[in-house]
Amino acid sequence: MIDKKSPLPIYYQLEEKIRHLINSEQLKPGELLPSEREYAEKYDISRMTVRQAINNLASDGLLIRLKGKGTFVAEKKFEQSLQGLTGFSEDMRTRGLEPSNRMLSFKEQQADEKVASKLNIAPKDPIYVIQRIRLANDAPVALETNYVPKDLVGDLTEEDVNLSFYDYIEKKLDLKITHGDQVMEAVLANEFEINYLGINKGDPILLIQRQTYLSNDVPFEYVTSSYRADKYALKLRMPRIN
Repeated sequence: MIDKKSPLPIYYQLEEKIRHLINSEQLKPGELLPSEREYAEKYDISRMTVRQAINNLASDGLLIRLKGKGTFVAEKKFEQSLQGLTGFSEDMRTRGLEPSNRMLSFKEQQADEKVASKLNIAPKDPIYVIQRIRLANDAPVALETNYVPKDLVGDLTEEDVNLSFYDYIEKKLDLKITHGDQVMEAVLANEFEINYLGINKGDPILLIQRQTYLSNDVPFEYVTSSYRADKYALKLRMPRIN
């Protein structure tokens, strides 16, 4: 119950009560919350107080408000550490999720100047362009495009990259992946991303661009990934620099 004699603000008490229900999974991801009116009547408090608690939880990413539909418990985000290089499939498996792909395009073409510079090859050199939707437990998480130099990986097929491209590089080709250079930014989703990721116009995505290198410092891929911002979060431990 809400203790109106407590020195703690009433909105904060309600906020913590709902937060506890979410963290203990008594309120599950995707579940519709009672309305502001229902909360106000249940605890005999004002709707403005309820709204403040709900807004704070929404700002923390625990709730999502959909116009005309109500307030829902937000899906938990996948947290990816920025302190190590892993492939999507490896990352999902460590979370106990089943990774899969939906191949959109697999083709061989000539590298343009931008991609050639990223791969340290000459313009018009042959490359593979692989475009996939990456899924976790059949839910779309990211739209990914890989650019791979043909001269480095040889004859590549859809089957070779159907699940884990990194497994193919390390286990089939016996090459060692050592590091990657990555740039991240938040942008608005374009029509292509909206269509394939199941998001709405105006929704943000996390755009990641990466060059990934072998032990001899040769880049074997340039990849652009559009991650659903409502499903993915990045985590980094930052040591104090004196």
